[in-house]
Amino acid sequence: MARVRYGARTEAEIGAARTASSRLPDIWSTGVVAVWESDPDAVAAVLPPPLKPTGRPLVRVNISKVDLPGYPLGAGSFAVAAAHDGVEGWYPLVMPMTHERALIGGREVFGEPKKLGEVTVERDGLVVRAALARHGIEFVEVRGAVSGALPLPEPTQKTDFYFKFLPAVDGAGFDADPVLVHCVRNEKVRRLERITGDVVLRESMYDPVADLPVRELVGITLGEKTTDQKGRVVERVSGQALLPYIHQRYDDPQQILDGPPEGST
Repeated sequence: MARVRYGARTEAEIGAARTASSRLPDIWSTGVVAVWESDPDAVAAVLPPPLKPTGRPLVRVNISKVDLPGYPLGAGSFAVAAAHDGVEGWYPLVMPMTHERALIGGREVFGEPKKLGEVTVERDGLVVRAALARHGIEFVEVRGAVSGALPLPEPTQKTDFYFKFLPAVDGAGFDADPVLVHCVRNEKVRRLERITGDVVLRESMYDPVADLPVRELVGITLGEKTTDQKGRVVERVSGQALLPYIHQRYDDPQQILDGPPEGST
């Protein structure tokens, strides 16, 4: 009988896949990063407990293109500064990805708020433009011009905070208490330039980032970097406390609160 491809994999096949994923070479991306100070009350309002605001109400958008062979990827992240248990980092609200493969791993393994979207990173001479779009709405645009090279930073570690959970089968809360994940990224930069420009936030009912306005622009850069990441569960959190924020993860949160239609398969 021909092999049934939905059948069980052998231990050797599973081991080979695990080994291959642990030996990935450095993957370099080209991206624009913009950081600004926003409304402190707005930043605090989007943080589920036990995350807390830091001493500065920062927002960061990262818009990158990765030239994977035969599989070019666009990746974005819109995040606010946050702290947990003495660790400062970033809490992403939305992470548009241009391919399902990048989306699935991040959502199912780490709990990243990834969604399919459109990512633009363009450079024409000194002019740079980067944008994130979903549902035909370009909800973030960063535009400007290269104004000089910047010294390369030393390799550094950065932390993102994620909540990993499964909505309950009956539509009432969660199947189990959600977990808070600390995802630590080791970042190396091989090229960095300063961008003089601005950030435009556009209204979108699906991605309402316009609620976190640019009060003071901290800076915009264009760079080439590579990162690796490791996540760990640091604690279980109250499902009741997280439930009011669950809409952050979905375009239509009603679809997970309704439960499956009776008799559906």
